[in-house]
Amino acid sequence: MKVLKYAIFSCLILMFAAFPIAFMVSSQTAPAISLQPFVSGLSSPLLATNAKDGSNRLFIVQRGGIIKVVQPGSNTATDFLDITSKILLGGERGLLGLAFHPQFANNGYFFVNYTRIGDGATVIARYKTTSAENALGDPNSERIVLTIAQPFDNHNGGMIEFRNDNGVDNLYIGMGDGGSGNDPGNRAQNINELLGKFLRVTPSLDANPTSPYTVPTDNPFVGVAGADEIYAVGFRNPFRWSFDRGGTRQLWAGDVGQGLLEEVDIVVKGGNYGWRIMEGTQCTPGVNPNCTPPAGHIPPVFEYFNANSPRCSVTGGYVYRGTQGVLPNGSYVYGDYCTGEILLWNNNQQTLLIDTINFNVASFGEDEDGELYVCNLSAGTVEKIVSTAMPTPTPTPMPTPTPMPTPSPTPQNCDPTVTVTEGDLFPGGLPAFAVTNGANSVTVDSVNSGTGLLSFTVVNATNATVNIPAFASGTYNPVTATFTVNNPSLGYDFTLRAANQYHAIFIRVRCASSP
Repeated sequence: MKVLKYAIFSCLILMFAAFPIAFMVSSQTAPAISLQPFVSGLSSPLLATNAKDGSNRLFIVQRGGIIKVVQPGSNTATDFLDITSKILLGGERGLLGLAFHPQFANNGYFFVNYTRIGDGATVIARYKTTSAENALGDPNSERIVLTIAQPFDNHNGGMIEFRNDNGVDNLYIGMGDGGSGNDPGNRAQNINELLGKFLRVTPSLDANPTSPYTVPTDNPFVGVAGADEIYAVGFRNPFRWSFDRGGTRQLWAGDVGQGLLEEVDIVVKGGNYGWRIMEGTQCTPGVNPNCTPPAGHIPPVFEYFNANSPRCSVTGGYVYRGTQGVLPNGSYVYGDYCTGEILLWNNNQQTLLIDTINFNVASFGEDEDGELYVCNLSAGTVEKIVSTAMPTPTPTPMPTPTPMPTPSPTPQNCDPTVTVTEGDLFPGGLPAFAVTNGANSVTVDSVNSGTGLLSFTVVNATNATVNIPAFASGTYNPVTATFTVNNPSLGYDFTLRAANQYHAIFIRVRCASSP
């Protein structure tokens, strides 16, 4: 979350004010959704989650230090835990995360992430419920798991969550870089620091543990130089992230950008995601003048610009695996804190689901059925994402008509016009790319671009479906996009964007309809 972004980074925003807004717009039809009021009257809700215990309760984290619980079938939130006396609140600080142990139904353990009163350090702590019914949390049951000093008051991260790795229930912790601008201590790349990292530990379940956690032996820096707790490095502020409930349970993280890009990453063990050397796929101005990515750099799955844009801070969400079919199975839902937009990443394209008004998208949430919720920080509400699509009516049986020959469509009778123009990064990008077109294809080749082609995306498309194959980031090999014309009797028009670390181009392919 970047509540203080414009106050802190106004100089960088002005630096990039000459760049137009770069939104990845999809030609695919967005699912019809709306936000259904679920709970109101909350105080700064930051997270909605479930205990995975079969109770179908929804738990809501309030930044001031109270965790609320909503029983199934109810829209009333009651107190589950109150630790306000421990919380340093203000700006990006507060009670920021909640995770239930996978055996919560049996052991009653749950974990929180907060900034503590006094020095603002990050505290990861274990709590226990007051009884076997797990109805209330015991504020006097705290056992500290991990404490991390914070040099500044922002970029605290906040999200924590469990994943079972090879039979072991590990706790993952997303840590910001410690704050300020440009990571002044270079903490995100320092493998001896816990800031700017994803951490992975195995908390002790002993009532009074002598050691609060152990470290998985396959963490990347176990037995070598570096902090044993580190799972992945190079993050600015992964405020909200989640595990996919399906497949291999991939970790999807929204990493809040500085003055140019917001990014979403799939985080893997040992990965380096670039910050502070890189901001998304771009070199950080003033930090990386030679534009050299760190060794093993993994670029984001996708990114969007915040420079010269009302968008300011990505809010990571969830891969949809719900039972109600509200969204395509396996699609990723996320948002922007400042604009209130709720977005969908599906088939390598971004789609706007809904553009809310006066809505600070602080977090998404997931219930036991995999259905999704949105937390509005300023309004104090949690709303459920529901489908507004009309059900398909049962057809009335009709007599079988006499078959008629299908008329052939009027063939498209023109050679497409291909126009290449400067993109939305630094000027002078046209010589860095070679563009050719063939039969229903467009090929881009990064011919003079430092580290090669980093992104190739669809900006918009009319009457055309464009497919861009997966390719290795930084490739010098040509990448060919293919397309099909949806209605051959009409014209088509689409625009692609290709980018390397310094430059971008727009490629417009257009064919007017036949006379």
